[in-house]
Amino acid sequence: MIDLDAAEQFVHANARLIDRHRLAVLLHGAPAGPVLDALRAYRTPDGGFGHALEPDVRCPGSQPSAVLQALEILASLGALGDPLVGEIGDWLTTITNSDGGVPTVLPSADGHPRAPWMVPAPESGFLTYAIAAKLWQAGSSHPWLEAATDWCWTTIEAADGVGGYTVKFALDFLDAVPDPARAAAAVERFRPTLDAEGNLPVEGGTEDEKITPVTLSPHPGTPSRALFTPAQLDADLDRLAAGQHDDGGWDVDYLHWSPGQALDWRGIATVQAIATLRTNGRV
Repeated sequence: MIDLDAAEQFVHANARLIDRHRLAVLLHGAPAGPVLDALRAYRTPDGGFGHALEPDVRCPGSQPSAVLQALEILASLGALGDPLVGEIGDWLTTITNSDGGVPTVLPSADGHPRAPWMVPAPESGFLTYAIAAKLWQAGSSHPWLEAATDWCWTTIEAADGVGGYTVKFALDFLDAVPDPARAAAAVERFRPTLDAEGNLPVEGGTEDEKITPVTLSPHPGTPSRALFTPAQLDADLDRLAAGQHDDGGWDVDYLHWSPGQALDWRGIATVQAIATLRTNGRV
């Protein structure tokens, strides 16, 4: 059993305001309004999101990773009908490449603290999968989504030898896109990337860094669940529950490259761990 009181104390002591409000919604049914108010503070003049909403790019300018975090927060509130979603689509059209995808890191990150893997580059990248997934989850009809979805399908169905978070975000897309037969077939392309426990090693990450089954497939009943046995999922949920630290919080296993980044991620990870355990019937 996890200690929810200790988790709440950890979040109150260490997490960002937005994550404190998110936990209040999750544990106590608090109104979503304060979360949305806090989220809007991360908006940028061009209509995107920045200001380290995604803790690994700590610049004031808009970043695709921060937009993904905004969409994930809206999804966690059941608020994907908020007008912000359409406004995010408008912003995405301003940074989209001719192939329909979006870069992973924009030049506004230059000159600001950022994770060593968050290097600005113009090429379309794997965040396109995850952002498109959230817009499909929202039931969006924004024009951006059509070309982005074409990019996702083309890239997934040509994928060979990919791993790490490319697989994670591709599975997010396949779990959300409204084409279940095609998604089920595409999911199988990623089965060879998993080890015997259903984990996905992260090449170039920290020692023994891996993406585990319930991170790869957090929601029951989705196409990606076909990749995992019930025993693998149960074992991973046991591991997640046991991962609560003595201080009440959870942590991430990827690189802690600054004190602020590490603490921000711990707050996010704590809220996410409780949400995942609840979604899967453990809380």
